[in-house]
Amino acid sequence: MEPTIKAIHFDISDKLVAFVNKKIEKLTRRYENITDADVNLRLIKPETAMNKEAGIKLMVPCTPDLFASKTADTFEEAVDLALEAIEKQLEKNKERKEC
Repeated sequence: MEPTIKAIHFDISDKLVAFVNKKIEKLTRRYENITDADVNLRLIKPETAMNKEAGIKLMVPCTPDLFASKTADTFEEAVDLALEAIEKQLEKNKERKEC
């Protein structure tokens, strides 16, 4: 599965795209029921600290879409924080009945 990555208010580097793809791929190997992933990377205000936001939305059958958004000093850190929050949601969904 190839995630959809959008860069808002900046030009995304190939290194950052590879980082996000690697993290999403790792998550989809652990949770096989993920069907699609959307990642939005946004530069909030270039002149301030904590200005990089990562929003991640995962589509999983039989559940509402899972979403987490985190802000940090770097996009890599924001993606890691958002994925941690998504993993908690995935664990809760795993405990529910299968459809």
